[in-house]
Amino acid sequence: MMRCVIIYWSRYGHGEKLVDHLSKILKENNVKTKIFKPSELEPDTIPRADLYVFSTPTEAFRIKSDMRKFMKKIEGLEGKPYGIINTHSVKRDWLNSMEKILKKKKMKKIAEVDFKIGKVGAEDGEALPINWKGDLDRFSKKLIRT
Repeated sequence: MMRCVIIYWSRYGHGEKLVDHLSKILKENNVKTKIFKPSELEPDTIPRADLYVFSTPTEAFRIKSDMRKFMKKIEGLEGKPYGIINTHSVKRDWLNSMEKILKKKKMKKIAEVDFKIGKVGAEDGEALPINWKGDLDRFSKKLIRT
């Protein structure tokens, strides 16, 4: 059975909703998942897995500082496949910023997905785009193929 560790940060609940749904999809496809926030573990204590997913919002025109610092301190995951998820309300996504950090860790990107959050319902966690489940399903299929 494939094992996946998902590490995410969420302010208003969009990221949490995304990783919860992703975990459900992965479990339906016989992938054992564990979900953590950066505050719940140290970068050097990340459980061993076959696949890693990192999800973070963009705030103040950068990926969330807690997640950025966490990813920069990751050690021992060289060659491991990963997927990245970014949520943002501005026009520019920050997937490339996440990828740059993980590339320095010599991890292997296999999937990415970006979600532009709308203005209405943003602070209530209800501003994901209409097609978010379909986008997440396509993302999950790329992860599962590893």
